[in-house]
Amino acid sequence: MLTNHFLSADERADLALFKDSLQRFCDAEIEPHYRDWEKAGCVPRELFTRMGAQGFLCADLPEAFGGTGANVEFSFAVLEVLSRRGYSGFVGGLQVHSDIVPPYLVHDGTDAQRQQWLPRLASGEAIGAIGMTEPGAGSDLKAIRTTARRDGDAYVINGSKIFISNGQNADLLVLAAKTDPTAGPKGVSLFLVDTRTPGFSRGRNLDKVGQHAGDTSELFFNDMRVPADALLGGVEGQGFVQMMRGLPRERLTIGVQGLHAAKGALDVTLAYVQERQAFGQAIGQFQNSRFTLAQVATDLAAAEAFLNACVDAFRRAELTPEAVSALKLHTSELFSRVADQCLQLFGGYGYMAEYPISRFWTDARVLRIYGGTSEIMKELVARSLLGR
Repeated sequence: MLTNHFLSADERADLALFKDSLQRFCDAEIEPHYRDWEKAGCVPRELFTRMGAQGFLCADLPEAFGGTGANVEFSFAVLEVLSRRGYSGFVGGLQVHSDIVPPYLVHDGTDAQRQQWLPRLASGEAIGAIGMTEPGAGSDLKAIRTTARRDGDAYVINGSKIFISNGQNADLLVLAAKTDPTAGPKGVSLFLVDTRTPGFSRGRNLDKVGQHAGDTSELFFNDMRVPADALLGGVEGQGFVQMMRGLPRERLTIGVQGLHAAKGALDVTLAYVQERQAFGQAIGQFQNSRFTLAQVATDLAAAEAFLNACVDAFRRAELTPEAVSALKLHTSELFSRVADQCLQLFGGYGYMAEYPISRFWTDARVLRIYGGTSEIMKELVARSLLGR
């Protein structure tokens, strides 16, 4: 459970009530349907509007923009609860919608851009996505090839993006494009794209190894003409700076997801090893099982302390790139390791899709890739230790 000394006793009580309400929502609105959504490869749009009506989307947005004005812990609590319940496929798109897209508008958008989009994101009327990754540019954002050429009072955009969470459902796309292909990082700009714009098209919903309830798509832009006021903040060449400013929160939310999904894997395993019998006793009584579970619990406790320290630093605006990179590296690798260790205790049943541990196992793998690969995280930490 996330804890934070910034919260008063009343705020902690409110947060507990918020989580309880979310658990009831999950019981009624998500759990009965989640396997069907995994088979469909997408959650219904109505899930966003239902969550928005309950205040579960963009929870820390100011009230003036349609949010509740709550502390950031309330938004993180949504990821915590859903991840622990095994809904990582949905969490991947939800964190983009609630924790990655809105801060771009809050920190860098114009007043008109905020008023146009933020209330609709908070209510779930509009679903947000981020268009950065390309077939030839993943972790290396400077290598993007999508272009935006100024033409009078508009920009004409050509290119494509891949692996875009919420790609099938998105109404708003925060799109990275080169406004000056000769200027390197200083030639990158961000655009707020209404996906109803002519020239925008969606590819198929990509078939992934895990996170099956999350729609992930390739997007295409063919002479897509967007108005000049779609440029985020109204200033060209700031896209790379804006993206770098958004990465700490993105990686922090992946840390929340990874830790609490690993806790969920432990939850279902503890229940299983106390029920499953082998050689005349519960398998949880064997030393190997007990030592494995003890090590997992210890690793999770240590990771939670690290996460809480990073959340505290984020609240103080003191979270460093190297610290959040280390957190993202540690929690994503830990989730994969825990899911694998826990699945092993299920034996052959762990490899059956009907057992929830299998979902944790397949969903875990991508956390070591998105938001910056583990290798990139190691490089960022190493730079802080050794320089470039």
